[in-house]
Amino acid sequence: MGVIRSILRQPINSCPGHCSSLDLESLPMEACINFRVICEKEGVCSVDVWVKIFVLFVLGVVAACARPNIVYLLADDLGYGDLSCYGQKKFKTPNIDRLALEGMKFTNHYSGNTVCTPSRAVLMTGVHSGKCYIRGNVWDEKLAAIPEELATLPEVLKKAGYRTGAFGKWGLGVTNGSQLERPSGQGFDEFVGWKSQVIAHTYYPTSYVRNGEEVMLEKGTFVNPIINQAALDFMRKSVEAKKPFFCYIPTAIPHAAMHAPKELHEKWRKVFPEHDEKIGRYGAGPGEETPDVVNPIAGFAAMMEHLDNHVGEILALLEELGVDENTVVMFASDNGAHREGGHDPKFWDSTGGLRGMKRDMHEGGIRTPMLVRWPGRIKKGAVTNHLSGFHDILPTVSELVGEKVPEQNTGISFMPTLFGQGDQKKHEYLLVEFHQGGRRGGPVPKERMHSQALRFGPWKIFHRKGQELELFHLEDDPFEERDLAKDPKFQEILTQGKRYLEEGSQPL
Repeated sequence: MGVIRSILRQPINSCPGHCSSLDLESLPMEACINFRVICEKEGVCSVDVWVKIFVLFVLGVVAACARPNIVYLLADDLGYGDLSCYGQKKFKTPNIDRLALEGMKFTNHYSGNTVCTPSRAVLMTGVHSGKCYIRGNVWDEKLAAIPEELATLPEVLKKAGYRTGAFGKWGLGVTNGSQLERPSGQGFDEFVGWKSQVIAHTYYPTSYVRNGEEVMLEKGTFVNPIINQAALDFMRKSVEAKKPFFCYIPTAIPHAAMHAPKELHEKWRKVFPEHDEKIGRYGAGPGEETPDVVNPIAGFAAMMEHLDNHVGEILALLEELGVDENTVVMFASDNGAHREGGHDPKFWDSTGGLRGMKRDMHEGGIRTPMLVRWPGRIKKGAVTNHLSGFHDILPTVSELVGEKVPEQNTGISFMPTLFGQGDQKKHEYLLVEFHQGGRRGGPVPKERMHSQALRFGPWKIFHRKGQELELFHLEDDPFEERDLAKDPKFQEILTQGKRYLEEGSQPL
């Protein structure tokens, strides 16, 4: 019902409730005909019209209006400057750029954390990292499993009648491990991807997991096409079953070994032959091979082209299936740019000039590209500086599909921003907190707080444990070059930030 509230005053030709967007075979014909007559008579979808619809017809008409398909693509360690729509100059990402050209580009969006596991935990639970159950990577991956008492994004969508699928790097447990570790234990109907986060360091694993079952691979198999095809098949089968779908694609690109399809790698070696003497090396789990990469500079460009091609395949499939205008596509990254496996973020300007990178609480480690496309619903080429983060995805999606937001939620729906209407509630502050170590109760040491980032208005506090707070005014100083913490003029601002840090950070 949330999407309906947001478009009550929109003209009939842009209202998601217009009969042309409904599946007529799933609704009583009389209901749809009468629905069209009322809308055309009124000219706009006013409150009175919706009251008439509720009184005269079945709830199914309105429910169908609030059930777009949702595709959420999550890149792995992709920096703020790694897409051409965010300023990358040395290669193009035309298909990903379509999401910006045909939708909305966010310039003030933050990942859940500065490393993989806790960032994904924030995305799935809607709890910011100052209060989330896990705030750092863990050596024993079973400790990353989402606790049973927390509702997850796919569970919310299943309540709304969605088919749910995840394809790629899960990062919240071993995918054929205990029930809570598996994506199926957290609300996903289907999963195809890596067995564990560590194994996802290589694109040539010995096996992958399909719906909880390990599938062995022939040596030398590049696994990405298998996972990508599974995501496409899931979308096709969902449409054929006339069911709305949530397709979550947490790709491993561009982390961390610079592995890419050989033809793309060779293409980019010809572009950057001066780097052929450089060898990229990385490691995966025990018993897993991570082939060295000749010219990892070329490898990175090839990986990004491979990812962009997959986005193009997704958009083409949505058009082929006739559901493009009823599908929301989102794209983000789990944290900032990395410098592993031979990747050179300085060569690529992967942070877009922002200070810091992965494992850092400066902007380069936590600010992420964020794109949202919904043809006919979101204005083309829109740009927003609305302050938002991963914990806002759960309430936004919940409102979009008319489901109650889980009680644990700490985020704010940004749906008014997407539709350009209504009052957008703003964050009083946004906190990201990074820990190192294990998790309470585990066989490894208790997590310990390492660093924090706090955004409030134009201000940013950077805090590394054991050191003094640093204060930056990001509108005037986007690259965090001038620490104002000791300036007498800003002591009141600093004191306010300290209060927010105390309020936002809950001990594990």
